[in-house]
Amino acid sequence: MTQRVKITYISLLVLLPICIIAGTSFGAFKIEFEQCANILLNLFGADNYSDFTNPQHNVLLYIRLPRVCLSMMIGAALAVSGAGLQGLFRNPLADPGLIGISAGAMLAASIAIIMGLQFTSGFLGYYSISFATFLGAILTTIIVFKLSKSNKSTNIATMLLAGIAINALAGAVTGFIIYLSDDDQLRDITFWSLGSLGGADWEKVIALIPLIILPIIMIARLAKKLDVYALGESEALCLGVNVNSLKRRLVVWVTISVGACVAIAGMIGFIGLLIPHITRLLVGPKHRNLIWISAILGALVLSISDLLCRLIVAPAELPIGILTAILGTPLFLALLIQQKRKING
Repeated sequence: MTQRVKITYISLLVLLPICIIAGTSFGAFKIEFEQCANILLNLFGADNYSDFTNPQHNVLLYIRLPRVCLSMMIGAALAVSGAGLQGLFRNPLADPGLIGISAGAMLAASIAIIMGLQFTSGFLGYYSISFATFLGAILTTIIVFKLSKSNKSTNIATMLLAGIAINALAGAVTGFIIYLSDDDQLRDITFWSLGSLGGADWEKVIALIPLIILPIIMIARLAKKLDVYALGESEALCLGVNVNSLKRRLVVWVTISVGACVAIAGMIGFIGLLIPHITRLLVGPKHRNLIWISAILGALVLSISDLLCRLIVAPAELPIGILTAILGTPLFLALLIQQKRKING
């Protein structure tokens, strides 16, 4: 590990607790930094720190802290998924939306909303949109795999084209559903498509842990194979990499991770596309460093973005997908201009 990589790891890890304290401190209900730190210390058994009120304790513990945890997990998952897909497609413009995962999930959510499944009774009714969204992501991936499979192997170019086609079709059907929806349904679909972490609670955090942590670990385990695969598919085969297994495993783990994120928070763009780019500039293209640092940076960026969403129009909230697009677009264009200047010398 080079000195630059070590410094990057240490710097980002130092920023994590700072982001947690900032995310739990700021908001419509003010909690001072010292009180925030006292509540967190008290949570871990330090009974001497009690300079806070019960409302502050409850707001931090049951509203803000699960939201910060959720934002960090989703940011990490989207960033790692983007890094993995960019390695698989050997294309820096690849992201989870490229093969139709996000569009399929959004279509399923729209169908669930227009059918009124969220109003059915019981546990399934409460989580019907999340279940439908996750199922939509899985089904979309299965369709893309079926379309891209030939002679017992998966063709990356065909997968890319199939993903573009599925994206277009899902977008068209979602648009038709929006056209048919009433005012309340339109509001729900629009809110879902813009992304939000407003409904965060510990139940969702716990449910999301295995669906995010496990895929991140499994994608990280493919890092060496992705490094070899970067040389080319034929070269990877000659060096002993089971290319078809690599494609299958990576896309499956990305689908599980992204499907879970969209199911909980809706559509959040640019994290999976932009974070791996920034990480490559910091530590280079080696996937072992790229994946883990993308995870930390993605967690930080989405956590900060969510904090800004709560502060910009307080006491209301700005949908997080809007902010990530506003911040991500100029930054991404700046990176493209920088790369163009490097190429032109």
